Amino acid sequence: MSIPAPHTLTLANDLSITRMGYGAMQLTGAGVFGPPKDRTQAIAVLRAAVELGVTHIDTSDFYGPAVVNELIKEALHPYPDGLHIVTKVGVRRSATGGWITSLAPADLKAQVHENLQHLGLEALDVVNLRTAAFEGDGSSVAEAFGTLAGLREQGLIRHLGLSGITDAQLTQAQAIAPVVTVQNRYNLVDRADDDLVDRCAEENIAYAAFFPLGGGFHPLRSRTLRSVASRLGASEQQVALAWLLQRSPLMVLIPGTSSVAHLRENIAAADLELPDEAIAELDTIGK
Repeated sequence: MSIPAPHTLTLANDLSITRMGYGAMQLTGAGVFGPPKDRTQAIAVLRAAVELGVTHIDTSDFYGPAVVNELIKEALHPYPDGLHIVTKVGVRRSATGGWITSLAPADLKAQVHENLQHLGLEALDVVNLRTAAFEGDGSSVAEAFGTLAGLREQGLIRHLGLSGITDAQLTQAQAIAPVVTVQNRYNLVDRADDDLVDRCAEENIAYAAFFPLGGGFHPLRSRTLRSVASRLGASEQQVALAWLLQRSPLMVLIPGTSSVAHLRENIAAADLELPDEAIAELDTIGK
């Protein structure tokens, strides 16, 4: 089993990614903090993702912190041709695992260099600026994004993206440098970004839906989803992922797992074609 060639997006001359990616966040201890319980298994999952055809791995140096990037380097370096690692900056972790927004230019530069060091790279394929919009902060991203744009001009970053942002913040960023990806929370139930999903499709920007299955604290639970999955002979998770892929041609997914079996199940969703009547039923969940 591998990801079929049609399930890829070309976002730039040097950037083609599989729409079904892999989110490495879960390869840590509890709360995305500290080392994994089973380091050998974490390495095995990363290698299996690449063997199965995934060319899009999502990570960040604040996962752990540094734990996930060091695992990726151990498992996959030297990196195979065509593999693209998408990381993000804008957050620091407290001594107890808290999440602290950190967008000062000097620290953003330091975070980029830390990602380079821990991944063993001379340049990062894609760096997403993770803003504080998660906490309702819709303030300007111009200074922070401009800092990353400067590092792009220096050759330390090839492409730029945004994570957890508003429509207005995307517009601000585009006035500074090209944006190849937006990474926001979106799934069958959480449809607040419908308009932004459509905008990204119109502008050839990959929309990376994180928490595509609802996330650990809010897993998707729906009688309709269960019914559709049963009729199609697929798991509820596969149907939810397939719905996202059919929602927009520029949708990309980064489901995370620490299990090779679960990874295979997620990747198989790329081949699940939902009939129109199933999509119509599933659309009602978000309404």
